[in-house]
Amino acid sequence: MVALIAGLLVGGAADGGPGRGGGEARSQAEPERSAVAAVDRLSLREQVGHVLISSFDEPAAPDYIRRRLRARETAGVILFARNGGPQDHWRSLTRSLQREAGGVALIMVDQEGGPVRTVSFAGPAAGQPFQGGPPAVELAAREAGRELRSVGVNVNLAPVADVAAPGSALGPRAFAGDASAVAASARSSIRGMREARVGATAKHFPGLGASPVNTDDASVTLDIDRATMDERELPPFQAAIAERVPLVMLSHALYAALDGESIASQSSAIVSGLLRGELGFEGVIVTDSIEAQAVLDRSGVAEAAERSIEAGVDLVLMTGSASWNEVFPRLLERARESSAFRRRVRESAARVLELKRLLR
Repeated sequence: MVALIAGLLVGGAADGGPGRGGGEARSQAEPERSAVAAVDRLSLREQVGHVLISSFDEPAAPDYIRRRLRARETAGVILFARNGGPQDHWRSLTRSLQREAGGVALIMVDQEGGPVRTVSFAGPAAGQPFQGGPPAVELAAREAGRELRSVGVNVNLAPVADVAAPGSALGPRAFAGDASAVAASARSSIRGMREARVGATAKHFPGLGASPVNTDDASVTLDIDRATMDERELPPFQAAIAERVPLVMLSHALYAALDGESIASQSSAIVSGLLRGELGFEGVIVTDSIEAQAVLDRSGVAEAAERSIEAGVDLVLMTGSASWNEVFPRLLERARESSAFRRRVRESAARVLELKRLLR
């Protein structure tokens, strides 16, 4: 769907894409035109804001977050346990955020299951390795999604679609089984959340299951040849794309066989070449936390965010409350100076607007 948006943004004509009939392309054209028209009604500051997700530390939204939402200088927020409380608190908090944003903010949490649950009273009660087969996974995701939606959350940064190798840092968080089993469970999780009107996020592309450490804590280089990537790492993401997952989160690891210089979240070969080009993903691409140690080992957050947008990323996830103060001015300045970067921002802002429309 968003392939047409990209085509319109650069002034090209687009059809329904490979394998699509003309009828389906026509049925999808209206929201695509709406997204393109909507992004052109935004100022440059607002377009830059739409490629950023903010965070804050307090239980209530501080003034700077409310101002940012009103000014449309952030697409939404990621919430953590530090922001939460009982159900009434969550509802009050998310309603206050949506009031400032005019009802269109992306409100994200990490709700994988088990110990990785931002909203403590919501499911899934079991972690991903223990959620059972695909039918059980779908049921757990649907019920969890309904609980999240009831307190105002509309994006879940789950499921983990990594295939965990022995000794993997992702082992306690990944679905059990081989690539085929993980792919089936990922599809079920995405489907269950979609039924609850919550946008799922397949992570951490192109696969972090072979890493012995988390990129939050250290830099990671994965020496996996392309044949192994195709056999073990990519099938769950291909399944997620086939299931129409609305978001894919990028890893911060370096994949030597795919790009020997740039980590995945900053690699045009991985973002635009592999994920967009080869696998045909048309939804929103989001970074993992831009404050991860694997990112900070290479640059500050502002430079990292610029590299990610240049590579084809749509949303920069900022889990540090102060990062916006560095990232937003850097991206705005670059967009003012470079027409190519402005086009890149505009394309991503259109995708984010379309995601917001789908989640309302």
